[in-house]
Amino acid sequence: MNISNAITEMIIEMLEEKSEIEFQRNLLAQSLGCVPSQINYVLSSRFTPESGFLVESRRGGGGCIKITRLSYNKDSMLSDVFSSVGDRIDEATAKNHLVNLVYHGVVDKHDAAMILCAVSDNVLKTVPTEYRNKARAAIFKGLLIESNRR
Repeated sequence: MNISNAITEMIIEMLEEKSEIEFQRNLLAQSLGCVPSQINYVLSSRFTPESGFLVESRRGGGGCIKITRLSYNKDSMLSDVFSSVGDRIDEATAKNHLVNLVYHGVVDKHDAAMILCAVSDNVLKTVPTEYRNKARAAIFKGLLIESNRR
């Protein structure tokens, strides 16, 4: 297992006990045998608002980090996703949104897999690059609406 996955797993385990955790970046890095910048990388790439997390960082004293797992009701969560997407979205961000929507029970795994397939770069490869993210956003939103009508 690579170090990024180990950091992610450790943080997720801590968040399973509480929806909000605080830790010092240096101490976590020491316990995992990595440098603090690796912690920063994982936080910025895997613990994003699109993934359902709020990360706050305080400088000094070993770099205190506070991570909160965001909680929503179904309607507010969909509204936030639609606002976040705007008129364009890339494939990775769409996937992050879907993982979060499945986690919170807003979309089931089957619908999420279908949506992800429909908005994938592979499926949209015939759409000119400059229009791809715009087309992806429209498809993504349309399928989310349809999956929540049932």
